[in-house]
Amino acid sequence: MKLYHLSETRAFDEKKFKRFLLHDSPYFRILNFNLAAGQLFPIHKHPAEGQVSIQCIEGKGFFLGDDGVEIAAEAGDLLVSDISEKHGVRAADDCEMRILVTIAPPF
Repeated sequence: MKLYHLSETRAFDEKKFKRFLLHDSPYFRILNFNLAAGQLFPIHKHPAEGQVSIQCIEGKGFFLGDDGVEIAAEAGDLLVSDISEKHGVRAADDCEMRILVTIAPPF
């Protein structure tokens, strides 16, 4: 077993979002992204099979999808989709946002 202390990855950069690879195995990958107020984690998709989960662990913002879909998100909210579906995140203009992303299987 391994314990991760998310408080150790609580860092922000006003110029670009911060990325921390927490876990990587043949079964799944876990990343922590920290977005300063108003920052965008661009909408994208991956040409792979599998699923992605995006959990807001702090702050608030929006989960982004295809065709301009915006879903309000705050701490505790979890989005799950196929990795081949478009997905992204935007922090609220007045709030930092931290997300935990799990990809299974990793590509």
